[in-house]
Amino acid sequence: MTGLEPEKMAREMGATIVGRGPGGSPGRAAIDSREIAGGELFFGLTGGQDDGGAFAEAAIAAGAWGVVVTPDRAERLASGDERAWVFASPDPLRSLQMLARLWRREMDATVIGITGSVGKTSVKDITRALLPGRVHASEENFNTEIGLPLTILAAPAGTEYLVLEMAMRGRGQIAELAAIAEPEVGVITNVGPVHVELLGSVEAVAAAKAELVEGLAADGTLIAPVEAGPLEKHLSSAPKVIRFGEGGDVTVTESETAGAGIKATVLTPRGSQEFDFPFPEAHNLANALAAIAAGLAAGASLRQLAAGTGRVTFSSLRGERIDLGERGLIINDCYNANPVSMRAALEHLAGLEGRRIAVLGVMAELGPEGDRYHAEIGDLARELGIETVVGVGPVARLYEPDHWAGDTADAAQAVERLLGPDVTVLVKGSRSAGLEDVTARLVRSRDRNTVI
Repeated sequence: MTGLEPEKMAREMGATIVGRGPGGSPGRAAIDSREIAGGELFFGLTGGQDDGGAFAEAAIAAGAWGVVVTPDRAERLASGDERAWVFASPDPLRSLQMLARLWRREMDATVIGITGSVGKTSVKDITRALLPGRVHASEENFNTEIGLPLTILAAPAGTEYLVLEMAMRGRGQIAELAAIAEPEVGVITNVGPVHVELLGSVEAVAAAKAELVEGLAADGTLIAPVEAGPLEKHLSSAPKVIRFGEGGDVTVTESETAGAGIKATVLTPRGSQEFDFPFPEAHNLANALAAIAAGLAAGASLRQLAAGTGRVTFSSLRGERIDLGERGLIINDCYNANPVSMRAALEHLAGLEGRRIAVLGVMAELGPEGDRYHAEIGDLARELGIETVVGVGPVARLYEPDHWAGDTADAAQAVERLLGPDVTVLVKGSRSAGLEDVTARLVRSRDRNTVI
């Protein structure tokens, strides 16, 4: 937030300055007083069980440049000792969001907003890697009405590309995030039966995701899959659409697996280019096409994008490959799960050599059709020839697994007995299943048995 003047910040935040502090401007925003290292603007968010404003004094003592709190707390903090700026706001969260929009405009970076039922984090990770120059992107799950503005406010001056993941839990949320970020490029990776429990139908999910279309700049570009399904009817209002996938504007003409990666020739409206990706999964190749389309729409060249493939890394718990040595390989993909991502993960597993084990937990928020979706995934695993399915938790009985475990400890014990040099273990379920504990237990067992 280099160069922002306190008075301008106050106007944009809808806040009043009631205490004046040191000169300069804050380095970043923070909502946790324990993370104050010096120079931050602390927002005392209200709501839930805790009132963040109660920790504003601690933030000031730790070296915060300033605090944004409700008027009653602001008056008590404005002691006149000039330790920190004190802003009084009737809604500190709204102030956080409006300050983020101000900084987004001051930076003049090209903003790419990414949402979708499946793959948005991976597309974000790939896009961040491929883009040239100074890129700032969402970390982990900083993709909500709080995380997105914090991401923007953490971007340094001179940022050229801002890559923002946008999560959705209900109607209006993508519109809210787009109003803060004002993206020139929007990416909707796909629409599937995710959050149906909250929204009622896949069509309603598509409508909620399509709020990104309305939030684009007037001359913006939407990146969408060739097979858009229920999203299709919403795309006509986009200023410009680039399709990715087989037969689309950005598509693969040739590909081959090369070790632990994929070499692919990608055809685009700007010509073709060979990419050497450091991942073997077909679904991540599709994610890469979305990222390439986004990069082109943001003004990068094909050559620049291809040069960034060596920087591709994925956020934690998303297709992480963990070598157990003589005991096999784990594909740790347990950040989330739904029928679309589960199918993609199982198909990738089925294409690997050796014995395959799928450790599957619940797919959450699927609504009234949840039982059917779970049963279909169990059927798919058998059709694909997965040798062993381990179900974890009550709902996982619907997979009709070969082994059923009541909890992650039981699941790890069951898998432990099946490990070997030719074994690959997929661990996948929604976050609520906590299947990362299965992976952690198997890794600890590996480490205990390693002789150095």
